[in-house]
Amino acid sequence: MNFEDLAHYTGLSKSYLYKLTSTGILPHSKPFGKCLFFDKAEIDAFLLSNKAATANEVDNRAANFVTLKTVAK
Repeated sequence: MNFEDLAHYTGLSKSYLYKLTSTGILPHSKPFGKCLFFDKAEIDAFLLSNKAATANEVDNRAANFVTLKTVAK
């Protein structure tokens, strides 16, 4: 997909997308040295990275931590 498609697909502003590409945070390619192109699978992986844990997952981790600390003593 091209840059316009990416902006429409993600809903992010063009200036923010330019910042992400210029800093190398957003995966992209420049086969002709000027035009930016993006792989949808890489964009999806980027957008889904750094997942926030649900409240239930946090509770389970805390319960496991407390259980393991109690057993270790």
